[in-house]
Amino acid sequence: MEIFPLGHAAFKLRGKLATLVTDPFDPQMVGLKFPKTLADIITISHHHHDHDFSQMISASDSGGQPVTFSGPGEYEAKGVEVVGVEAFHDGKNGAERGKNTIYKIEMEGISLVHLGDLGHKLTEGQTEILSGVDVLFIPVGGIYTIDAQTAAEVATQLEPSIIIPMHYQRAGLNPQAFAELAPVSNFLKEMGKEGIVPQPKLKVTKDTLPQETQVVVLE
Repeated sequence: MEIFPLGHAAFKLRGKLATLVTDPFDPQMVGLKFPKTLADIITISHHHHDHDFSQMISASDSGGQPVTFSGPGEYEAKGVEVVGVEAFHDGKNGAERGKNTIYKIEMEGISLVHLGDLGHKLTEGQTEILSGVDVLFIPVGGIYTIDAQTAAEVATQLEPSIIIPMHYQRAGLNPQAFAELAPVSNFLKEMGKEGIVPQPKLKVTKDTLPQETQVVVLE
C-alpha cells in the first residue's frame, strides 16, 4: 500500500485492488490546492467543507462518483472493510462543533485509523474498537481538534506502529480560517521525535511495519 498526502486531513491510500481518499477538502476554503484524484472509496469524518468536499474526487473505473462512507456504521467495498465510530468534534460532547466519525480501515492486511477532527481523548469503548491499529492519522494542530499534548496521549492509548500527524499549520493555509493552528513541530516535540524530515509518500506492508512506534510526516 502507498499513502499519499493530499493536504490538511486528506490522504490517498492506494492498494492493489482499491484506492481510498479520506476527508477531501474545498481548496477555496482551505487555501491549498487539491490535486486531481481518482478513488474507489471516500470517507467523510464530518460535514465541514475542509473535510467533506467529495466532488473533488472522480471514480477510478467510471469517472463518476466513488462510494462514500459518512457516519458511524460498518461498510465494505472492493475488499476494503471500514468501521465508522462515533466521536465528537470538541471536548464537550459535541456542544460546540458537533459530532465526528473515526474510521478504522482494513486494507491489504493493514489496519489504519483516521481520527478526523477528534476533539477529545478516546473513551475505553472507542479504544477497544480501534485496538490493533497499524497506521494512525491524528490531528495535532489544536483549536478545532485535540492539541499536540492530547494527541500524544491519544497515540499512547492506541499504540500504533506508525503515526501520521495531520490538520496542523503549514504554508498556504487560509489565514482567515486556520491562522491559529499549531505547527507539526509541537507534536514532534511532545513525541520526542524532533527533526523528522517530511516525505512525499509512504509505502507500507504488513511485513515492513516497525517494531517500535514511528512518526512519519507526509507533505
